[in-house]
Amino acid sequence: MRIALNARILQAPRTGIGHYVAELANALADEPDIELALFHGWGWSSALPEAAMPGYSRLTPLLRQIPGAYQARRWLEQKRFDQGRAQSIDLYHEPSLWPLSFDGPTIITLHDLTHLHYPDTQPPARLREIERRLADGVRQASLILTDSQFIADEAQAHFGLPAERFVVAPLGAAARFHPRTPEAIDAVLKAHGVVAREYFLCVGTLEPRKNLTLALRAHALLPEAVRQRFPLLIVGMAGWQHEQFSEELRTALATGDVCLLGYLPDEDLAQLLAGARALIFPSLYEGFGLPVLEAMASATPVILTRHSAMPEVAATAGNYIEPDNPDHLRDAMNRLIDDPIHWQACRDAGLQQAKLFSWKRCAKVTARAYRQVMGD
Repeated sequence: MRIALNARILQAPRTGIGHYVAELANALADEPDIELALFHGWGWSSALPEAAMPGYSRLTPLLRQIPGAYQARRWLEQKRFDQGRAQSIDLYHEPSLWPLSFDGPTIITLHDLTHLHYPDTQPPARLREIERRLADGVRQASLILTDSQFIADEAQAHFGLPAERFVVAPLGAAARFHPRTPEAIDAVLKAHGVVAREYFLCVGTLEPRKNLTLALRAHALLPEAVRQRFPLLIVGMAGWQHEQFSEELRTALATGDVCLLGYLPDEDLAQLLAGARALIFPSLYEGFGLPVLEAMASATPVILTRHSAMPEVAATAGNYIEPDNPDHLRDAMNRLIDDPIHWQACRDAGLQQAKLFSWKRCAKVTARAYRQVMGD
């Protein structure tokens, strides 16, 4: 069975969907009856590209200003994609928001409906394209994969589709996310001026729905001596309209107790996750919440909200907070500092919870969906 997987997103720095495509492609290699043909936007390949870093394209900001740029790029991609039909594709898998046209069976992965709840996270031209094409793509798909039951239920209600059109394929944590000794991560931690288990970490694109302002406010409520001993590190790229909270971020950065690290290489992030006192993940909306799973797999406790799909990931291992209550988050941080028995219990519970998820399992569910569509 030859599967066309749209891997164009791997030309960009890898965030959630990019990691999904790369890890799924690698895990599907263990399925003996499946052969992947990766479409990278301008051609085809059987190998994954190297991960890009920010600055990979100087054209992206320019494209946002050119009328019709998204439509033109889409037209060119469709032309290139059509040339691949000579490769005897049996099924097309689109892992992002809307599929290209294909005259054979199609599966899409719908990670979330962020564009409905938080349209300000998308450039206007891209949002118009999503709104114009996503509904058609969903109807075109033979099956729709989701990362969580929450998104399956939400999409089923929104698009008015039967439950049997959806298959839940939970994500996994990459092999680089595992417990590490302080000695093993000492060099990376020193490079960022921190000590193992004496800092809090936030991971996420700098955009309003990630609710990082709550983390800034809660950290500022800690006593000065505690803030200095346990700084807050923020890892992530600038998102669309991230300037909405940049003034508060600048104020926090000026104290020296908050550090904005930007986008980091995968291995650096994995080591920082393994060394944190806790991951703070106050997001308002997630289709899964991959950093939560990655932190638990790294033996790091997590503080998170109960919103959207995140309780499916953390279950009883999470320290849950209200998304608009900095006092509540401050108290959760203090407890993980002051109560070593609670910290250890959260660490152990997270490790056990993380064992329920794997990219191997995600690939097996995905491969089963391919076979279902092909009638095997």
